[in-house]
Amino acid sequence: MTIELTKEDRAQAVASIERYFRENMEEKIGNVAASGLLGFILEEIGPSLYNKGVADAQERIQARVSDLDFEVHEEEFSYWRKFDKQRKV
Repeated sequence: MTIELTKEDRAQAVASIERYFRENMEEKIGNVAASGLLGFILEEIGPSLYNKGVADAQERIQARVSDLDFEVHEEEFSYWRKFDKQRKV
């Protein structure tokens, strides 16, 4: 699955990369180079981040589903039990 950014998000990411280089590196990076670096990161590292996000979401969903039985469980065939309890008292 190819990770795509919206045009706006891509522009913000490129600007962020340019700023990072301007403030933290001895060399500046141009818009074309920053865009290329972003493309490399999305293609090479992006899938790992995406897969981790999917795995985290699956883990949370599975935890919620396993709690579902406790939250909505109803006792079966309990009609006569309430009468049996009253008779014992």
